[in-house]
Amino acid sequence: MRPAGVVAWLVAALLLTAAAPAAWVFDREGSRIEMSVRAFGGSHVGRFSEWRGEAELDPGRPEGARATVTVQSGSLRMSPAAVTQRAIGPAFLDAARHPTIRFELKSLEPLGGSRYSARAEVTVKGRRRDVAFPVDLRVAGARAQLTGAFTLDRTDFGIGTSGPWNRLIGREVTVRVALQARPA
Repeated sequence: MRPAGVVAWLVAALLLTAAAPAAWVFDREGSRIEMSVRAFGGSHVGRFSEWRGEAELDPGRPEGARATVTVQSGSLRMSPAAVTQRAIGPAFLDAARHPTIRFELKSLEPLGGSRYSARAEVTVKGRRRDVAFPVDLRVAGARAQLTGAFTLDRTDFGIGTSGPWNRLIGREVTVRVALQARPA
């Protein structure tokens, strides 16, 4: 190989290597995934306690970030406990038959500063929907924090669509995420 070819190959390899996002791991202790829904005249909030995920992030090019988070639907906890049992039961999340909820971040579009528009796929009860929502992504050294919220129509996922519950519970479910991560 000629010297010019070797130099071109080295430059290309360095650029490709530098552009490759690195694996990051989520800090579950410092993160949370919550949901809220209006029902019976008030807002009911729940938190998912069991989830795992992986992310790829290049702090110099955060718009290339990708992440996958898998949530155990049966880990939802709401107050009072009777609401939890109803929420994870057959008429709603049906955790026994559909044990996981999947979130897959596809892209981040820069909006300025630390603000981005996230595009993702959410799968609940085997039904997948695309979502777009604003997030704040801050990277400082070996720590990254992403916060944001999106709204889903529960009926798109076959949640609470039959019986009296359909009229008593709001269709919009707001999902809030605050995820912290560090390099793997």
